[in-house]
Amino acid sequence: MRFSLQREVFLKPLAQVVNVVERRQTLPVLANLLVQVKDGQLSLTGTDLEVEMISRVNVDDAKDGETTIPARKLFEIVRALPDGSKVTVSQAAEKITVQAGRSRFTLSSLPANDFPSIDEVEATERVRVPEAALKELIERTAFAMAQQDVRYYLNGLLFDLRENSLR
Repeated sequence: MRFSLQREVFLKPLAQVVNVVERRQTLPVLANLLVQVKDGQLSLTGTDLEVEMISRVNVDDAKDGETTIPARKLFEIVRALPDGSKVTVSQAAEKITVQAGRSRFTLSSLPANDFPSIDEVEATERVRVPEAALKELIERTAFAMAQQDVRYYLNGLLFDLRENSLR
């Protein structure tokens, strides 16, 4: 696997996906991002086993393949690189090399088949809600959510959908 792209182009999807990865995880592979290159497109996947986020971007000089890379380390490296740098990520066995200019970093990887995949769920209903209205609903009720309660059903919000209303 190998790909190249500008730092700014790489940083945007990387910053989005790395937020899903938890700092303290139960499985070592959950600290990693699933990185897949296929047909000139880079796919970054992060998960905490509850939420999965996938971000895609077109890449230059691509060689197809997949692996997992430590999420936070990769993000910190790319963020620290100078603006306008061309970042090249390549894989040799279980080592990932990140190069930009004279900088060179080597990271360990884990096999891509160890990365958990969340099954795709077919939507039974779709609802369109204006962003501002949904934000207001969440802000007005989020204070009542439990934080890290062992009764997991108290750690979220219930969306009650009726005829023409959402509560």
